[in-house]
Amino acid sequence: MFIAMNRFQVLRGSEADFEAVWLSRETHLENVPGFLAFSLLRGPERDDHTLYASHSQWASRAAFEAWTKSEAFRLAHRGAGENKPLYAGHPQFEGFEVLQEVAAAR
Repeated sequence: MFIAMNRFQVLRGSEADFEAVWLSRETHLENVPGFLAFSLLRGPERDDHTLYASHSQWASRAAFEAWTKSEAFRLAHRGAGENKPLYAGHPQFEGFEVLQEVAAAR
C-alpha cells in the first residue's frame, strides 16, 4: 500500500473558505484503479496558519503515480491555482510506502 499526503498551511481566517473548496469539489477518485480511501484532515492552529492535510491510500505507488497522469487527476485539480490566497506557501507532498498495517478486529 502507498499513502500520499499533502500538507497545507492555510492562512488564519481562511479556514472556512479552504474547507468549502475541498468539501464541495468532485474528487473523481471513486473509480480510479488502485484507489482505496481519502481523508481531509484539520490539524493544529498556529499564530499565522492552520495545518491541513489530504491523505489518500492507494494499492501501490504505481497506482498513485498512474492517477497523477490521468484525466481524473486533471479534473479533480482543475482551478486549484485560483485558491492560492488561502495558503501560506505551496502544499508540501509526502509519500509513504506502508510497511505495516494493524486493523481493528471485526
